[in-house]
Amino acid sequence: MPTTADFLTYSQWAGLTTLALGLLTLIAFLLKWGLRFRLVGVTGFMLVLTSGLFALGLVPFTRTTVPGAVRFARVYDTGATQAVIAVPPTITPSELEATLKQAANDLFSPGRLGRRTDQLTIRARTVLHPEPGVSQPLFLGQIKRSLLVRDDDQMTIELFTDNLAKLPPASVTSDT
Repeated sequence: MPTTADFLTYSQWAGLTTLALGLLTLIAFLLKWGLRFRLVGVTGFMLVLTSGLFALGLVPFTRTTVPGAVRFARVYDTGATQAVIAVPPTITPSELEATLKQAANDLFSPGRLGRRTDQLTIRARTVLHPEPGVSQPLFLGQIKRSLLVRDDDQMTIELFTDNLAKLPPASVTSDT
């Protein structure tokens, strides 16, 4: 993933290209070339591209990773105060807690709408197959975090121990 320093470098090169195209456009107008108006469009596009790259160079990209978190998939998101993630049925309680924290970090956005509440609730679920052809969704836990504060230290995690007990035991692999 490109860093902010990379975007600043890209914006420098794009800026130099924009200046060169601007100079070429000026020459095209002075010499009345047929493609002078196309060069105006290309120069304008490069100006927009350069300013966008420069803006990306100013905004820090922060991606926090929580140790012990497993991969998850977002299966439902209102874009406001509720989201649901899917986790594998082999997850342990400690991995579930770490994964919920990771999801809370990943799904935070200051653009989420909180009409009645200022908390985002993320629920983790898995799907069990008790018999062939039957699927049973099972909610394993949830986390509630602030919609307003990125570094929320007041997050509340709730693990549903009854449902965690329904998970199949972790498969043990042997090297024999």
